[in-house]
Amino acid sequence: MTRLSVEMLAADAVEPITSAGHAQLGVAVLAGIAVIVLLITQFKLHAFLALTIGSLALGAVAGAPLDKVIVSFTTGLGSTVAGVGVLIALGAILGKLLADSGGADQIVDTILAKAGGRAMPWAMVLIASVIGLPLFFEVGIVLLIPVVLMVARRGNYSLMRIGIPALAGLSVMHGLIPPHPGPLVAIDAVKANLGVTLALGVLVAIPTVIIAGPVFSRYAARWVDVPAPDRMIPARASEELEKRPGFGATLATMLLPVVLMLSKALVDIVVDDPAHKVQRVFDVVGSPLIALLAAVIVGMFTLGRAAGFTKDRLSTTVEKSLAPIAGILLIVGAGGGFKQTLIDCGVGQMILDISKDWSIPALLLAWLIAVAIRLATGSATVATISAAGLVAPLAADMSTAHTSLLVLAIGAGSLFFSHVNDAGFWLVKEYFGLSVGQTVKTWSVMETIISVVAGGLVLLLSLVI
Repeated sequence: MTRLSVEMLAADAVEPITSAGHAQLGVAVLAGIAVIVLLITQFKLHAFLALTIGSLALGAVAGAPLDKVIVSFTTGLGSTVAGVGVLIALGAILGKLLADSGGADQIVDTILAKAGGRAMPWAMVLIASVIGLPLFFEVGIVLLIPVVLMVARRGNYSLMRIGIPALAGLSVMHGLIPPHPGPLVAIDAVKANLGVTLALGVLVAIPTVIIAGPVFSRYAARWVDVPAPDRMIPARASEELEKRPGFGATLATMLLPVVLMLSKALVDIVVDDPAHKVQRVFDVVGSPLIALLAAVIVGMFTLGRAAGFTKDRLSTTVEKSLAPIAGILLIVGAGGGFKQTLIDCGVGQMILDISKDWSIPALLLAWLIAVAIRLATGSATVATISAAGLVAPLAADMSTAHTSLLVLAIGAGSLFFSHVNDAGFWLVKEYFGLSVGQTVKTWSVMETIISVVAGGLVLLLSLVI
């Protein structure tokens, strides 16, 4: 989203499309969220349709003219897709290149060859965290499942001892670290600095993933002591290839966008002069669009060409990577539409007005709102987008660092206690062959640990920076 469009949205928030009081707006928010939850959970409606209908319900209950509600929703949808959609597409292309070229297999095999015994859970965290940088959570699970099953069988480990660290690594990346969709949308909504958010996100993510991964997996393995399910391990991409990329080249390609974005943040701090040539250069090369685009272009050579892909094969890989993200783009876009409807109805300003009389810190308020929406809808992305729209006015007087911490607080809250209304819950249950109760004891508890630990670390950081 451009700075101009953000300022326009902020202006819209000052003059809401309804003159409803706080009580009516509060009821409207609850009604809108209730409609979304009911449609997703009871009627199994696609989240895109549920968010669209929920936005209309929110506006109707708030007493806003429906034509203006439609304009708010479509404006939010368009600006969100414009700001985040290209990044999601580039991330999908990079992830597909990584998987199809055998680059992911190369990283996995290299690390596993150097790890064993007690080090294996730590190796799984490292693998999942590195692979989780450019991949969506669901894609990461599908990619890592064969590895988790193979390691559990070969080393005679409890499945939870190996699986929980891998899931923790993926989940933390998904919730806290851009360029994943949730953090990107939150950064966009509260006007946070992406580089600073990325740096602080990594700082929060490291201890969080250690506690929720290798440490918690010891207890999870005792509570649910199950072997790897007796099923055929899916064939890996590299088994069909005559050659695959090297470990160093693959790792460098995956980390390239992160390095470029962090470099921009560092230059912004050191130079601190928007007119300086160095800062202007890094403002371009360190922007998410250019950083991810550079990684994709480099990946075509370091991953695709290194695996022996022809031009036609590269073109096919890129084409196949884009089809599966259509649903994600629509959900993220509709989430942005719901967020904009919240803002234009004056809900964000209502939260700001009410919170002035509370002694609760803004970061804790953001975490609690994200937790409530996560529990209700089951979607971390919907929780992040909606919570960011609600608390965006709170970021107006915050420093750069605290605005980034606000994004991380929202991201942490969005991961709280995944349960039966979350697609990820069922994905983990089915892949690992667990019962509902076993999934709650392991996956759901792990998600809660991530949320609470990350939220606590964000609050601690807010006291020292």
